[in-house]
Amino acid sequence: MALRACGLIIFRRVPPANDIEFLLLQTSYGIHHWTPPKGHVDPGEDDMTTALRETEEEAGLRPGQFNIVDGFQKELNYNVNNKAKCVIYWLAELRDPGAPVKLSNEHQDFRWLPLREACAHAGYQDLQDTLKYAHQFLQGDPKP
Repeated sequence: MALRACGLIIFRRVPPANDIEFLLLQTSYGIHHWTPPKGHVDPGEDDMTTALRETEEEAGLRPGQFNIVDGFQKELNYNVNNKAKCVIYWLAELRDPGAPVKLSNEHQDFRWLPLREACAHAGYQDLQDTLKYAHQFLQGDPKP
């Protein structure tokens, strides 16, 4: 059975042009990769509850600080240490672009990045593709 994790791709719109920036967190372990807030599903927990809990634990952002974007869900499947892993992401817009991010000890840094820079930081192709898909979705292009 695959490990299951869930998270939110948090974005904000930055004035004056309402440019889209994505929140990426840098892990404080391993190769210090960059990722949206996400984590493993606890026993008895549903996927969205996991995504909300992990976003609050890892980035200090509570559900009242963002809006989940209707119609976007992306599932990534890959192997970690020879074990199958499934990660489900939803898209969420931060209501206040200046809201503070408060990292847990699982992460050492965070950045708000436009798509090109976010993809450069996201070392894995499937995460890069997911960020591009999220950006296209926000531009009104629902094709994956």
